Amino acid sequence: MVEEKTKLRTGYTTGSSATAAAKAALTAIINQEKLENIEIILPKGTFLKIPVHSCEFESNNAKCSVIKDGGDDPDVTHGAEIIVELSFTEKKNEIEIDGGEGVGIVTKPGLGLEINKPAINPVPKKMIIQNLREIGEEILAERGIRVIISVPKGRELGPKTDNPRIGIQNGISILGTSGIVIPFSTASYAASIRQNLDVSLAMGNDIVVLTTGGRSEDFAKKIVDLPEHCFVQMGDFSGYTIKQCAKKNIKKAYVVGFIGKLAKMAAGVKQTHVKGSKVDMNFLADLARKSNAQEEIINEIKKANTARHVSEIIQKNNISGFFESICSETHKHMRKYSEEKVPIDVILFDFEGNILARKSEE
Repeated sequence: MVEEKTKLRTGYTTGSSATAAAKAALTAIINQEKLENIEIILPKGTFLKIPVHSCEFESNNAKCSVIKDGGDDPDVTHGAEIIVELSFTEKKNEIEIDGGEGVGIVTKPGLGLEINKPAINPVPKKMIIQNLREIGEEILAERGIRVIISVPKGRELGPKTDNPRIGIQNGISILGTSGIVIPFSTASYAASIRQNLDVSLAMGNDIVVLTTGGRSEDFAKKIVDLPEHCFVQMGDFSGYTIKQCAKKNIKKAYVVGFIGKLAKMAAGVKQTHVKGSKVDMNFLADLARKSNAQEEIINEIKKANTARHVSEIIQKNNISGFFESICSETHKHMRKYSEEKVPIDVILFDFEGNILARKSEE
């Protein structure tokens, strides 16, 4: 059966949303009329039409908003209202951009943003300035423009993102490099991994704990005493993350997870996404054989449903050395991906948080 490929719908970033709201506000003042849509220029010079959610204006100020749309890759900010209040200042030809309610404040170094200032990234700032200059030349010849971005739900959305970990408090970030959200974009996930490592290093910590998700991170925190920003959720990007650790001179990395992800990493899979790679039952059966499992157990493993099922078979039959083999193989591959630069400590948890096996440097 041929799977039908439907084209996934792209969305736009919080940065594009803020740019659209700012441009709509200035356009409304200039034309003295409400807008339903606004076209903005993206960093690569292409254009994007964005619906305007609300639009109020007077002769010297305006307040417009846009609803952030993540397309077919919705994140926690999908559906959030991004508001811009725009007014004029005495500072001729200057455009000031500030954050209001719901835009997070930067509290840690390593993000390329000023500490104690709003978490508005450089690309969105550039986009706002470019789009306002394009239509506001006459106004800027005599006055300045002040833009305040706010996100009413930002304070409650912030904790659902990586922001608290990397030191952005009380809100979300105004982000985006291209202006559009590509569905299931690995680029944004990779960027958040790099950012997390940068913050850890900027805070003076060169030991990190790489986890496969939230639960393994919670268990890791009970046994590794390091600050919050040292814990990096690498998700499915184990190969990429350890390469970045090597590149950034991380001195030691703990690699922590459950049987499902570690079984894939042990088999040498660099990206362990469920759809992209299945657990190799033959590989696990071979490890069981090396651990002196009987033939009927090996056959049971070959037919197992999931990696968790395999671990149940191993424990039920008291096969010793199997979980250690998973950790050793994972250790070997992760060391290889780091070009042998990063010392690694692999920890395999069961689903209650007990350590099944562990492998560190000899």
